[in-house]
Amino acid sequence: MAPDASRSLSSEPTHQRTVILMCDGFGSDYYAESPMPTLKRWAAGGVLAEAKAIMPSVTNANNTSICCGTWPATHGIIGNSFLDEKTGAEEYMESADLLLAPTLFERAARHGVRSALLTSKKKTTALLGRGAEVLLAAEAPSPEWEARLGKAPPIYSREINYWLMRAAIELLRTRPELGVLYVHTTDYPMHMWPPAAEESKEHLATLDGLLAEAEAAAPDAAFLLSADHGMNYKSRCWDLDKALAARGVPVRMAISAERDKYLRHHNGMGGTAWVHLKSPDDAARVTAALRALYGVEKVMTRAEAAEALHLLPERIGDLVVLGDKDTVFGHLEAVEMERMPPEFRTHGSLYELDVPVVVHNARGVPESGYFRHNLDLARWLYPLDAAAGVKVQSAAPA
Repeated sequence: MAPDASRSLSSEPTHQRTVILMCDGFGSDYYAESPMPTLKRWAAGGVLAEAKAIMPSVTNANNTSICCGTWPATHGIIGNSFLDEKTGAEEYMESADLLLAPTLFERAARHGVRSALLTSKKKTTALLGRGAEVLLAAEAPSPEWEARLGKAPPIYSREINYWLMRAAIELLRTRPELGVLYVHTTDYPMHMWPPAAEESKEHLATLDGLLAEAEAAAPDAAFLLSADHGMNYKSRCWDLDKALAARGVPVRMAISAERDKYLRHHNGMGGTAWVHLKSPDDAARVTAALRALYGVEKVMTRAEAAEALHLLPERIGDLVVLGDKDTVFGHLEAVEMERMPPEFRTHGSLYELDVPVVVHNARGVPESGYFRHNLDLARWLYPLDAAAGVKVQSAAPA
């Protein structure tokens, strides 16, 4: 499957058509709980690996790692939100200007391979669309796509994933010259329902049927599937800005790495937070106050977190805070800590890292032991050292 760098680009094509399926929120417990006969047949006849997501276990950091085949320390996308030192404000990480590594689409284009990025969430096309010939966000499809497939369902639904998969099947049937299709679903159903819920099983059964249709539409294609994170119930949320101010150690800003525009998923609450200090001299007192908060599992300095979690230090906080399995961080209106309703499910911590990797019908695929992290899913395709012609932006000064 990986291209032979010793061959001329003008020689007979050796690239197999490949579909990368990034199933948002599809943790290993969902894989274990749902029958999914098509996916499990693929796993039995191909590669199945128990892999780890990267931290923080949020979508943008992991989706970018899968698409670029690198750690956040290299590609620069360290979460869904960060402190933009240029503006002094908390900003969403959803601009290609922030991306510091070539996408899979750029690497494939270096070998003359055309590609498409299909996603439920439009933020993905803005962040990862560089190099893709076809861009489609089911959240905001063109009139042409809706003429083909009908009106797209709302972003806060499981049905939008079905519409997205039908779009992928349409491209497999009508655009065989596209050598790479990257398909990114939404995790709204996983936020709503645990693996054992009937609604969850129905969602995954429907997706599995669409995988079978995709395979029938492109029997020559390789299918590579993984996830960005899992999902867990959470029982408490801390507003770290309020909590630290109340303890006499106010900070410049505390940011949930989970916060994005899809608030009905998670209210912007997640298991990792960036804490930016007013002064470096405050580090010891702020660290002590954070460690005293019930549910805070770990507090790391910028340097410690960058090394341990493979993060780009210029874009994370002076301190990085991790919650335990029950604890998340975010903005609260009036209190420093809030008990979450019993149905509240989200991610972002060390406890949402277990994800499956499944590879079906791929030529030259590595052994299952190669796939230790989700970023390994497509890293072996069009490797970076063979894509020297792709220009990579430099990180902006801190």
